[in-house]
Amino acid sequence: MYETFDHTADVGLRIRSESLDGLFADAARGLFSVLVANLEAVQPLDEVSIDLGRDEYDMLLFDWLAELLYTFDVRKLLLSQFDVHVGDDGLRATARGEPLDPARHLMAHEIKAITYHELKVEHTDDGWLAEVIVDI
Repeated sequence: MYETFDHTADVGLRIRSESLDGLFADAARGLFSVLVANLEAVQPLDEVSIDLGRDEYDMLLFDWLAELLYTFDVRKLLLSQFDVHVGDDGLRATARGEPLDPARHLMAHEIKAITYHELKVEHTDDGWLAEVIVDI
């Protein structure tokens, strides 16, 4: 589960999940929900594989979201489905989506960057919590 919150000229994402894999998948969905207002219209037609080396969970979340944003910026590929595994060796994921189609996809915000400001990933009594601020 993810939610957005206002943060000056930026947008914050707060993500909660029972599992670390779910946390990273929901963070990705949250990121793309900031980009495109009708994320449910994005079809899983193309597939991207992403492998990231082991790091602290907060830095791994930053790298994961930055890689997804890079994929959008370079390929104009909107992603909506995420199969993520976070393990001792890092992150392995498959993301699915389709190229941006202005006739069908309603763009919400332009995201300039993922920030380190107030970035956190922590284990709680209920599972996992992450917060990340995106520069729009």
